[in-house]
Amino acid sequence: MPDIGIGLVGGGYMGKAHAVALSAVGAVFDTPLRPRLEVIAASSAESAERYRRAYGFARATGDWRDLVADPKVQAVVIASPQSTHRAIATAAFAAGKPVFCEKPLGASLDDAQAMVAAARASGLPNMIGFNYVRTPATQFVRRLLAEGTIGTPIWFRAEHTEDFLADPALPATWRTRGRANGCMGDLAPHPVNCLLALMGPVAELSARIETVHATRTGPDGPEPVTNDDQAQLMLRFASGVMGHLFVSRVATGRKMGYSYEIHGTKGAIRFDQEDQNAVHLYRAEGPEATRGFARILTGPAHPDYAAFCQGPGHGTGYQDQIIIEARDFLHAIHSGQTLWPSFADGLAVSQIIETAFAASETGRWHPVPQA
Repeated sequence: MPDIGIGLVGGGYMGKAHAVALSAVGAVFDTPLRPRLEVIAASSAESAERYRRAYGFARATGDWRDLVADPKVQAVVIASPQSTHRAIATAAFAAGKPVFCEKPLGASLDDAQAMVAAARASGLPNMIGFNYVRTPATQFVRRLLAEGTIGTPIWFRAEHTEDFLADPALPATWRTRGRANGCMGDLAPHPVNCLLALMGPVAELSARIETVHATRTGPDGPEPVTNDDQAQLMLRFASGVMGHLFVSRVATGRKMGYSYEIHGTKGAIRFDQEDQNAVHLYRAEGPEATRGFARILTGPAHPDYAAFCQGPGHGTGYQDQIIIEARDFLHAIHSGQTLWPSFADGLAVSQIIETAFAASETGRWHPVPQA
């Protein structure tokens, strides 16, 4: 079984998730390539060495450039702050190495466009980390829509709501500074990727983006919050279907409120990530007295579930989504073909985010540029 040397940039929250996934993916999916954990890079040599010992990498460095240049690193996974994505990805492509990059693609639309251009010029496999669409449940929903189970979709609603900044007494942090770290840069890319996957391109949108808690306590006293807390978007898909998206990091009581609802001419679908192993399906058939939403628990009959567990209803979790991503990245490298979602798909998300900011500023509907 051939192996491939992996370099991981970033060892924090998502870095750990990718390290665990890379260690497990070969056993879970019997992949044609097996990851070899070669180098991990972090913001300092000390933290990189700490991550190396914890995750099992062969070497550590405080400079990502050393990782990209290392001849034993054959592919690069980027799990560092979004402001670093562009430089790392373009350097990796220039060195002839496939890249998996965490969302969002870059800190700006300009970053995303430059990264897609670099990926296309290299001809190398590239992927972006939108993990929530990888759940067996949402993969199953995509299949239901493709098969026409609920007829022709006529309306779509999604949200991604959490409450980690709901308390106005929480202090200022990096999350409250800079537009790229706001709700639209942090949470919104996930449901935007989801709505594109389920419903296709967005033709135009209207948006309202706001900061609920305008100041927070900083090290030197009150400081302004320079990014957004919540937003709502009205959407018109290229298919003509209407849609709505709400995102918030101040939604009291919500922990992982990534959810969506789709109405069709023959039924409806509901999903909530806080109950990620269930799909609620309504079929408009049979006697009215017996109609209702059926709660379908995922099991081995659903996409990618059986690799983790043989028991229906036993469930998969967050880490499993990252393992599925690792499987896809290894298959892309092995085949030499970029798989969905690619950098280009990440750019499509960035285009919608940027259009939403413009629409919020003008108070008008804006067309969404198509990549």
